[in-house]
Amino acid sequence: MKMIQEGTVYQLTFMPRFFPVSCYLVEEDNELTLIDAALPFSLNGILKAARKIGKPITNIILTHAHSDHIGALDALRAKLPNAVISISAREARLLAGDKSLLPEEAGYPIKGGVPKNIKSKPDILLAEGDFIGSLEVIFSPGHTPGSISLLDRRTNSLIAGDALHTRGGVAVSGTLKPLFPFPALATWNKRLALESAKKLRTFTPELLAVGHGRMIRKPEKAFNKAIRESERSLR
Repeated sequence: MKMIQEGTVYQLTFMPRFFPVSCYLVEEDNELTLIDAALPFSLNGILKAARKIGKPITNIILTHAHSDHIGALDALRAKLPNAVISISAREARLLAGDKSLLPEEAGYPIKGGVPKNIKSKPDILLAEGDFIGSLEVIFSPGHTPGSISLLDRRTNSLIAGDALHTRGGVAVSGTLKPLFPFPALATWNKRLALESAKKLRTFTPELLAVGHGRMIRKPEKAFNKAIRESERSLR
């Protein structure tokens, strides 16, 4: 595991050279919020990072329910029984293994690894504008129907899950990058992903942190480039 700190945001990356999968610890005054749960073997790395920071993990927020973002969830629940698990109301269905579509979602089958045997149930179903500590929930569907991003209102740091990725080149989810094609192949609705990227850009974040790839400070140019490429690919 590789850990990189940017202010109150700690990126924990597993398999950084081959297939980087990142989750994040966000530091509050007296506690930590974990964003995403990475891979099944990530438990010890996450707990070790929290010990190094010196604060307890009291919240676990899931940006979406793909298997590489919820892998250690059950193990974390067993080790941290008092930590509050949160996910969007729409994405909670995927977490439970339900890939059925809502009427307005017809024509866009859900892609990517959806869990089948997760035992942990969310304690909170999140909606747009909710806060967990300093983190504001931004609904950013496209990669999956219920994907969310989190904006730290103290620092304007954006943890965007798979709404974008930076491995293999900065891209909106759904834009195929030959050096790292996996997020595109797992994206549910490419046009909605583009709209979500445009929405996230309006917050003018100081830091962009994603599920796959390095964090970017002052990401305005990266956002613009990725959005232009997505627009071209969808013409």
